[in-house]
Amino acid sequence: MSTTGVYVSALEFFSIGIGPSSSHTVGPMRAAHTFGGELSAAGLTASVDRIRCNLHGSLAATGIGHCTPDAVIAGLRGLDPETCEPTDVHGRWAELSDGGSVMLVGGSLGHVVFTHEDMVFEPLVRRHGHPNSMTLTAFSGREIVCTSTYLSIGGGFVLRAGTETQASAHSINSRYRTAKELLAECDSGTIAELALSDEIAMHGKDRAFTGIDAIWSAMRACIERGTQTEGVLPGRLGVRRRARSANIQLEQRNCDPFSREWLTVYAMAVNEENAAGGRVVTAPTNGAAGIVPAVLYHHIRATGAGAHDVRTFLLTAAAIGSIIKANASISGAEAGCQGEVGAACAMAAAGLCAVMGGSPRQIENAAEIAMEHHLGLTCDPVGGLVQIPCIERNAVAASTAVTAAQLAYLGDGTHVVSLDTVIETMRQTGNDMSVRYKETSEGGLAVNVVEC
Repeated sequence: MSTTGVYVSALEFFSIGIGPSSSHTVGPMRAAHTFGGELSAAGLTASVDRIRCNLHGSLAATGIGHCTPDAVIAGLRGLDPETCEPTDVHGRWAELSDGGSVMLVGGSLGHVVFTHEDMVFEPLVRRHGHPNSMTLTAFSGREIVCTSTYLSIGGGFVLRAGTETQASAHSINSRYRTAKELLAECDSGTIAELALSDEIAMHGKDRAFTGIDAIWSAMRACIERGTQTEGVLPGRLGVRRRARSANIQLEQRNCDPFSREWLTVYAMAVNEENAAGGRVVTAPTNGAAGIVPAVLYHHIRATGAGAHDVRTFLLTAAAIGSIIKANASISGAEAGCQGEVGAACAMAAAGLCAVMGGSPRQIENAAEIAMEHHLGLTCDPVGGLVQIPCIERNAVAASTAVTAAQLAYLGDGTHVVSLDTVIETMRQTGNDMSVRYKETSEGGLAVNVVEC
């Protein structure tokens, strides 16, 4: 079977960016960057004197807490989430006064007027049926020069409205679309080997290995920063960072490297860094970014595993994540947190089972167990911030991923419920779930936690 664009390159699936949200920060920055580039390429920048951004749906409902306005301004200025300094992004919208200006892409293309009033929040509006959409409009006087609507579809991926079926620039015509078809392709090899062949086809061997190693380096650095940083996270909740103090306690107790207490510290470290707006790797989103790196870091620290295990883990995780993305969603705004933390847990369980020596069927079973036990999980961040319950949820899910991998490895890969069935159930559950519980902060914890 040939299926367009099912396998998404690990180099894009695990994209290096900034916090606190892949869909609300990284995606809008990329959309605004694209829009500015299009104005420049069309030779329109000289005539543009004003830009307006309309944020729709979830981007409007929780945009302030997710730094969406800051991200839009950064993208219009030509900043890229992978290479920019987080300090050059956060706080820029608050600094913008009436009549303030934003420099367009390239820095030498002049200024356009962009005020607080030009960032329009429309939480009840959906464009093209998607909960995360934004429309950028460029004006010359009162005349519209150019307008485009973008969909932020989760994980930092962005599509221009009207091109929803367009394949990713880093995806490939796959031999499989489902987990069943993936297993059929692995009769004489592993999932990681199959994924690597696709990576090499897209990037070449050197670029594939270099890119995967860079992703792991960024993940590891995020954990290490998080375990060494203390203080209070941004926003009105006043949430204190806990990873550093927990890390110190475990060191003082000479805690066994195999202990899952370390695992929870590593996951919290990543998500505290994300909540602070720091450098983080989507895995597959920012809100769920702590699970995959925590499980892999814990495995390496406990066993001394090297580069081969890192690549096997991340390639396996990318293959499983690609199937979830193609057949359901990795977006909290579309599927609730089952699409973010549930997907990340399945990916981490699959990766760990692979480096434990599990067969493809055991790996598929590990992902199924992990995903199954996140079905129905809502996304209702308190205060529109990626803090409560997100940080602790990553720590709990990291532990669940290890349990799922161990359970699957103890079996022979035979099980009643398939990963494909669970993914389809997740998709249906997401469709049935009230929008109040899908990253809008209109239900659940978000409305029941009393802010002091």
